[in-house]
Amino acid sequence: MRVHAEVRGSGPPIVFTHGIGSSSKTWNGLVERLSDRYTTVVWDLLGHEKSPVPDEPSAYTRDRVLDDLTDVIAFADDTCGPSAPKPVLVGHSLGGYLTLAHGATRPGASRALVVFATGPGFRDPEKREAWNERSRRNAHRFGVPTQAAEMNLQEDSVVMESLAEMSVPTLVMSGSEDRPEYAGSGQYLERKMPDARFLGIDGGDHFMHEEAHAQLIADHISTFITDSATS
Repeated sequence: MRVHAEVRGSGPPIVFTHGIGSSSKTWNGLVERLSDRYTTVVWDLLGHEKSPVPDEPSAYTRDRVLDDLTDVIAFADDTCGPSAPKPVLVGHSLGGYLTLAHGATRPGASRALVVFATGPGFRDPEKREAWNERSRRNAHRFGVPTQAAEMNLQEDSVVMESLAEMSVPTLVMSGSEDRPEYAGSGQYLERKMPDARFLGIDGGDHFMHEEAHAQLIADHISTFITDSATS
């Protein structure tokens, strides 16, 4: 496995994926509140925190990063043993998109998805390229090596094209103080996916899981996992 991952707690596995310019530390508040019931696995995206920083830009393509997530899932499976259920994948911002992309391209690898402050990408090539141009222009603000910022680029519309077939239970959250397009994306996912639910968090911002809403977010995740396991 080419990335750094850490495990805490015991019980059914949850794998957390952070956003661009962040790190596995972003999950500390949720891990603290969930590790008494779950095996929590956090990891650093390539080029972030404790993971290595390869020079070649090809190391940071979405599909290579999704392979990293697959390796982390295998690590969680090995940690929990063969009798454990498939993991729940949780992702924030870019990590939320990657979580959706993993569900779209590797169906059956997880038993539920939780994403927030994110969206499914773009079907329109012009909108996708506009996003990529903004990402390249703002790459210096992400606080990561230039080549690592490449993973924020949208390569295609695979998530958008797969939503109707993604039957995995999915919880989508956004904060009322975050950019309004995330609420719009969450509502879109709720409409287009067979088993998705959108939840708005009053007063939450882009990093609501780190701050005053950490307990609320942890409670929503725990309730969703319990409900999805019994539905």
